[in-house]
Amino acid sequence: MNAEQTRLKDSSWKKWGPYVSDRQWGTVREDYSENGDAWNYITHDMARSKAYRWGEEGIGGICDNEQLLCFAVALWNKKDPIIKERYFGLSNPEGNHGEDVKELYYYLDNTPTHSYQKMLYKYPQQEYPYAWLVDENKRRSRNNPEFELIDTGIFDQDAYFDVFIEYAKNTQLDILIKITINNRGSLDAALNVLPTIWFRNTWAWGYDNYQPELTADSHGVIEVCHRNFGQMWLNAEGSPELMFCDNETNTQRLYNTNDGKQFYKDGINDHVVHGADTINPKKTGTKAAVNFDINVPAKQSITLRLRLSKNASNGFEDFDKLFDARKEEADQFYSEINSGASNIDKILIQRQALAGMLWSKQFYYYDINHWLNGDPAEPKPSQQRLNARNSKWTHFNTRDIISMPDKWEYPWFAAWDLAFHCIPLAKIDMVFAKNQLSLLVKDWYMHPNGQLPAYEWDFNDANPPVHAMVTWKIYQQDKAANNGKGDTYFLERIFHKLMLNFTWWVNRKDASGNNIFEGGFLGLDNIGVFDRNTHLPMGEHLEQADGTSWMAIYSLNLLRIAAELAESNKAYNDIASKFFEHFIYIAGAISSLGQDNEGLWDDADGFFYDQLRLPDNSTQKMRVRSIVGLIPLIAAEVLDENDILNNPIFSDRMKWFSENRPDLASLVSRWAETKTPGKHLVSLLRGYRMKSLLKYMLDENEFLSKYGIRSVSKYHLDNPYHVSVDGVEFSIKYTPAESDSGLFGGNSNWRGPIWLPINYLLIESLHKFHLYYGDDFKIECPTGSGNFMNLQQVANELYSRISNLFLRDEEGKRAVFGNYNKMQTDPDFKDYILFHEYFDGDTGRGIGASHQTGWTGLIAVCLYQ
Repeated sequence: MNAEQTRLKDSSWKKWGPYVSDRQWGTVREDYSENGDAWNYITHDMARSKAYRWGEEGIGGICDNEQLLCFAVALWNKKDPIIKERYFGLSNPEGNHGEDVKELYYYLDNTPTHSYQKMLYKYPQQEYPYAWLVDENKRRSRNNPEFELIDTGIFDQDAYFDVFIEYAKNTQLDILIKITINNRGSLDAALNVLPTIWFRNTWAWGYDNYQPELTADSHGVIEVCHRNFGQMWLNAEGSPELMFCDNETNTQRLYNTNDGKQFYKDGINDHVVHGADTINPKKTGTKAAVNFDINVPAKQSITLRLRLSKNASNGFEDFDKLFDARKEEADQFYSEINSGASNIDKILIQRQALAGMLWSKQFYYYDINHWLNGDPAEPKPSQQRLNARNSKWTHFNTRDIISMPDKWEYPWFAAWDLAFHCIPLAKIDMVFAKNQLSLLVKDWYMHPNGQLPAYEWDFNDANPPVHAMVTWKIYQQDKAANNGKGDTYFLERIFHKLMLNFTWWVNRKDASGNNIFEGGFLGLDNIGVFDRNTHLPMGEHLEQADGTSWMAIYSLNLLRIAAELAESNKAYNDIASKFFEHFIYIAGAISSLGQDNEGLWDDADGFFYDQLRLPDNSTQKMRVRSIVGLIPLIAAEVLDENDILNNPIFSDRMKWFSENRPDLASLVSRWAETKTPGKHLVSLLRGYRMKSLLKYMLDENEFLSKYGIRSVSKYHLDNPYHVSVDGVEFSIKYTPAESDSGLFGGNSNWRGPIWLPINYLLIESLHKFHLYYGDDFKIECPTGSGNFMNLQQVANELYSRISNLFLRDEEGKRAVFGNYNKMQTDPDFKDYILFHEYFDGDTGRGIGASHQTGWTGLIAVCLYQ
């Protein structure tokens, strides 16, 4: 057991971590407006002056797991109108494709206990082009690409600083901080480096007026006093200037109201930039900064050292030795993750992907009852807020460390994102992965009616129900690592809650009671011809191929879990049988053509489509070839013969369907037969339907891209689909990159790009089909190529294609970087990877949230498959 694995046995090593958000302004939590306009209630410009209610933000920030005390790095290049203490980005209304961070920063390394962490921020030496970025993106339409910081040319002459921020823990409460500033330019350049420490404001809301304190002691060290953890000290090498103010809202600046206070949250900013008298001369407050006013020689670097510790006497004598030890231990930990790996590029990509997963942890605090009703010391919110978003979730109350999709663009959890995060996280920290899966089913998250909260902008929405799938996968992985002993306590606790959630789906998302499910947008944003959350005026509703398939998948996942639990508790045999029956009836509904053509399968096209159920009970197929129609491939499980023989209730029920409902039994693939000895396949797809879907999926003129499976077929580039509903015309076409639609804010696009989570699930299903059919079952890949592969080989081909998003090609270029020559060739750019939200369906260029290591972090488990 290596040093990091040993630390993982002690949860106190995670007391401090990278739990500070990259953005708190513009979030629902901080929005107290009457109309729910979160983006304008607190803007980026207001953020430096506004004390937040629910969380904090910063650059490369760390805090304790209650976010009582925070530390982050601020910078000033002597030219910007404000110090850089938070990342800049456009709000959703400002961006031509929604919200987007306009900075370049990279998460380079992290260990599960955060014993060693490293990130990089690229800070221009010229004045930051705030106005240009806003104006140019405003000028551009949805048909134009986004205008990024690198597009301004501000990095072209290398007049910028590479600011590396590193942390190393000596002990749980002794944190070494190293800031290395590299001047990449050809001229000397001045810079203020402002490591900042502050308390989250917990005293201004009317519940507890206790106020902690930061003070400068006689040795030039910042003393930290808080009743919850006693004293700590922040020591900065070289005795730089210390500046103090308070983490309080500047009411004069924001609201033209004088509240009698003096040294506000923006006091350090105003003092450094304008020389204002806005810092406390007594050197005390609730926010403080260390001011390293330095000049960095051209092409040289300067290293600054600080130490946050419980011991006031801890200095810098052992600093470098401790840092080197933690870095070496991090290297050892990761070398054992894929022992024997030799491809340097794969090792680099995986290490940064996992680093991004760990850096994306965030302290998430949200009490909806308090949020709706307001706080005693604050003005009472409008009565309208009692009917605001999430107003039906008054039980929701959390303050946890949660894995975020992207701490700038999506600094809030999303149900299905979080489940996918747990797959790569389990590779390095199984305990944390299981903890994250357990969170959303806790009573203070899950709605009393059984619904899981979707995401902060609308907890009432429905994400695809993948929680059981990932729970089962993580359980199996943990069981294999523990010599066949599974954590049945973990499995059983989640299973009981997921049964409630399954019942919610059955009761709420099957409008006709016919086992054809709706669900709305289901995380696929704009994939529909129209907004799939829309309530149509004539009472029509959309019956969804993906919603129905997800429920079939959910049934199979719960069946597998129940069968596992039945090994030690036979009461679960009945439940396994129940979920098999659910699956059978869903299979019948999605597949049956019937006299009313009610099924979602289209024999003529050989594809699954959503269909619109009209008021007269007739239906209209939405003939769009999208991943909606491929998701039935994912509804597959391979059962061992013993799983069936050891469960007489289950096997008897299977036999009953064979004898009494052969119409349904015939729709479920191969469950009564064994192909590979001792293996039974339970799937929505008989062989010819699977082949038909794979023919489309593996066609390079349809779904198959050089970089994975597209979300909409390229067929629709020249053949847009048009439909009229209630006299309104809708259309959809293949759009490989940014969205040309404003649906769901326009900041993501499911009408053509490549999304890793769906690719991952499709590949996983191919593994299952291969496990049953074996090597003899082959299919043409790519379609029309004359090259035949078994399904394992097809899965490997898809792994290779999605890996090519990040790996260097034969010219040394990475598809993810697109046409940015600087990123492709510059040694100070080309090996720093951004893990985007999705990717151009033709070129593989990264698009959307640029730090969504969340589910794109799945690449960490795909590279070596």
